[in-house]
Amino acid sequence: IVVWGPSISEAEWRIMQVLWQAAQAMTAQDIHEALAGEVSWSPRTVKTLLGRLVKKEAVGFEPQGRRYLYSALVSQESCVQRQTRSFLDRVFGGALAPMVANLVDQGEVADEDLEALRRMLNERAGEDQGD
Repeated sequence: IVVWGPSISEAEWRIMQVLWQAAQAMTAQDIHEALAGEVSWSPRTVKTLLGRLVKKEAVGFEPQGRRYLYSALVSQESCVQRQTRSFLDRVFGGALAPMVANLVDQGEVADEDLEALRRMLNERAGEDQGD
């Protein structure tokens, strides 16, 4: 599986979540205010993280007077796929089954999640047989 998307840090992920949830482009100050209840970052920290995300081409900006409006250039889905693949490769050598087995063995998977997983696997098996 080839997954495109920038590799982003946990702090950068917080910035991206604000941008993904926004209905419109945001200033650095808007982003700082949106995160104020969650993190104690200075406005300078937010601007530094935005600069990194711009370099990674995850975020774009547009000048508006003396300030910039920032917006996400990559979808949340593509970043989730990238992060998932990265985690799976690093921790489980790219193999999904050992990860799922580990979660199930540790009791980390709720019964309704197991049932949903069974349904997905059964549907996938049905699709493969129909080809």
